[in-house]
Amino acid sequence: MKIHKDDTILIIAGKDHGRKGKVIKILSKKKKIIVEGLNIKKKHVRPRRQGEKGQRVEVPASLDISNVKLICPKCGNSTRVGYKIVGEKKYRICKKCKGEI
Repeated sequence: MKIHKDDTILIIAGKDHGRKGKVIKILSKKKKIIVEGLNIKKKHVRPRRQGEKGQRVEVPASLDISNVKLICPKCGNSTRVGYKIVGEKKYRICKKCKGEI
């Protein structure tokens, strides 16, 4: 996957279109990501003990990886990701500024 944990991303499709956020978790088999503070869903939680009230908890839901673009930390633009192999190491590069991510 071209997007990793702790990357800053821009959402390009969906209800949060145009918003930026930080990746919390990657679900690689499903090709989805969870972004901090975006794509919030409400989950109803039943009371655990007698006398306690049930509540609605806000939980971040997953987004499809195709609906986001990586924001380059060097140039600050949303960009596609390329790869560069130097010796034994493989690096991600920004397609716009050619800088290492």
